[in-house]
Amino acid sequence: MQPNEKFLYKYLNNPSPTGFEASGQQLWLDYIKPYTDDYFTDAYGTAVGVINPKADFKVVIEAHADEISWFVNYITPEGYIYVVRNGGSDHQIAPSMRVNIHTEDKIVNGVFGWPAIHVRDKAKEEPPKMENIFIDVGARTKEEVEEMGIYVGCVVTFKDELSELNDKFYAGRALDNRIGGYMIAEVARKIKEEKLDLPFGLYVVNAVQEEIGLRGAEMIAANIKPNVAIITDVCHDTTAPLYNKVTSGDYTAGKGPVLPTGAAVHRKLLDLLISSAKTRDIPFQRSASSRSTGTDTDAFAYSNGGVPSALVSLPIKYMHTTVETASKSDILHVIHLIAGFLQDFDKGFDFRYVK
Repeated sequence: MQPNEKFLYKYLNNPSPTGFEASGQQLWLDYIKPYTDDYFTDAYGTAVGVINPKADFKVVIEAHADEISWFVNYITPEGYIYVVRNGGSDHQIAPSMRVNIHTEDKIVNGVFGWPAIHVRDKAKEEPPKMENIFIDVGARTKEEVEEMGIYVGCVVTFKDELSELNDKFYAGRALDNRIGGYMIAEVARKIKEEKLDLPFGLYVVNAVQEEIGLRGAEMIAANIKPNVAIITDVCHDTTAPLYNKVTSGDYTAGKGPVLPTGAAVHRKLLDLLISSAKTRDIPFQRSASSRSTGTDTDAFAYSNGGVPSALVSLPIKYMHTTVETASKSDILHVIHLIAGFLQDFDKGFDFRYVK
C-alpha cells in the first residue's frame, strides 16, 4: 500500500465528528505539511496548508472535515442512553449498529439496541425514530453508566471502517467529506512532486463544522479573504434503487465528478473548470442547484463582498450511512481536474459579468 493510501485509510477511519475534529485535523495537517510552504489553523480547528504564502492573489481549494454523529442526551434509570443528532445523522439506520462513545479520557463501546423480531407486534410495529432508538453499554443503572465516564454531551460515532468493493470502490463512513480532504491534499502533493509553478497563493483548506451549517467555511473565508474558491464535496449517486431521478437528478459514481450550476456557482469559473476537464479528457457530469448548493461553496461565494466560487462534487452512494461508497476513478479525476484547473488559471482573469 502506497503512503497516500495508508493516509487515506488512517484518516477515514479516525473519528472526526462535528465540533470534535481535532484528531483528524492533526492527521491531515501532518500529511500535507511536506507539500506546502506554510500552514495555520484557526480557533475552531480549520486547518490550512499554504503554497506561495507571500502572493497577493489567493486561490482556495477546500473540503470539510467533520462527520455526522450523535450526542448523549438522556440516561434512563435502567442505564439506557438516548441521543440527539450532531449533524444529519440517520435514525433509521441506527438499530443494531455498534458505536463509540467518546468520554473525557477513553472510548466506551456501545450498541444501538432494538427489540427482536419475535416480540414485536406486527400490527403496532413502529419504525426507528429519534424517540425510540437507544444505546446499550452493558450497564444496568444510570449510576453505572456515569461510572464509565459517560455524561450528557458525550459525542457518539458509529464504529465502522473503510473497505473496498470489487477493487473499484471505497465504502465506509465519513467519506462525506473527509474523502474531499484527501483529494485536496493529493492536489497539493501533485503540485509539489511535479514542481508545478503557481503564480498565486494556494490555500488548501480543510474546514470544520460544515454539517451544522457551513460554519467553519464562514470563519475561514473571513480570515483568508480569497480571490477565488474551488470547493469539493460529495453529491448523490442516484442509480441505486429507491432514488427518484426526476427530483434528485441522474448521477452515477464512476462517470466522473459532478459540476453543478447554481446561483452561488460563478458561471465564468464553472466554464474554466469545464474547459480544464475537456482539455484533459476528464469525464464529468452536470447538475443544477436550486437556490443554494448546500455546501461550503455558498459560504465562500457570499463572503467578503462576493468571491467567485465553484463546486466539484464527488458522486457517492448511500450518503450519511456507514457504507458511503465512492468510485476510485472519480477520486482520481477530481484530483486531476482541480490540479489541471490550477495550472490553467490566469490570475488576471476578469470575473465581472457587467463591465
